[in-house]
Amino acid sequence: MTAPEPSTPTDDDSPGAPVTPPDDAVNLTVPDPDPRRRQRPSAVPVAGNRRSYPAPAHLRFFHGPMDCGKSTLALQVDHNQARQGRSGILLTQGDRSGRPRISSRVGLTRDAVEVQATTDLRLLVRSHWGEGRRVDYLIVDEAQFLTPVQVDQLAELVDESHVDVWAFGLTTDFRTRLFPGTQRLLEVADDVQRIQVEVLCWCGLPGLLNARVVDGAMVRHGATVVVADTAPTPAPGEPSAGTSETDVHYQVLCRRHHVLGQLGPTAAGPGQLALP
Repeated sequence: MTAPEPSTPTDDDSPGAPVTPPDDAVNLTVPDPDPRRRQRPSAVPVAGNRRSYPAPAHLRFFHGPMDCGKSTLALQVDHNQARQGRSGILLTQGDRSGRPRISSRVGLTRDAVEVQATTDLRLLVRSHWGEGRRVDYLIVDEAQFLTPVQVDQLAELVDESHVDVWAFGLTTDFRTRLFPGTQRLLEVADDVQRIQVEVLCWCGLPGLLNARVVDGAMVRHGATVVVADTAPTPAPGEPSAGTSETDVHYQVLCRRHHVLGQLGPTAAGPGQLALP
């Protein structure tokens, strides 16, 4: 048996030379209709350069009752992202401080962009790009106040522009109904998590629901958003931080005491009726 003769190298066999596929090869590459778009990289790009590549981004939603640490977590996420050289925008609506900022009850605060019901979040990000500023991610506090359309705009920024979004908001309003923004985020977010910091009702059970208290009595009817929605719950004996003459504040209750409308212990013992 005669051994096959070694092939003679040619110019086309040199390293880096284009390889010509055989005539019967099947082309599996789908041409990109937009010639300006770059080809997909073989690895995820480093932080700070994600807009140059179709790298994956995500829409994450963290929710819970009042006082569970949403704003604190939002600022922590921003801190961690910025430490890695990424550039983001902080968004809020109706912060407890009454100013365009994200503020936490533990004392952390950062300036933010105030979002209105008519704000197009896509145009907001694109305006930063137009000014030559990079936007790798968005931090959205008080996300329950977003409109469903604005939530869809966030999803579009994630899918089409590869901008990461972290949204933080209340789960339900004082009537135990989902906020429109919360509902839409639960429907379309890639990742939904209830914040694990436990808030306690006055009875010691986990507090899950937000009660609206007007002049010392719990109410179940009225506008979804009113003055004092973002004011901290006053301690017993302290006046409300509301600006109107009506004393309006919010209190976190467990489900049982929210149903009963009971804001604190009574003089009667467990299972006993309070006598007049």
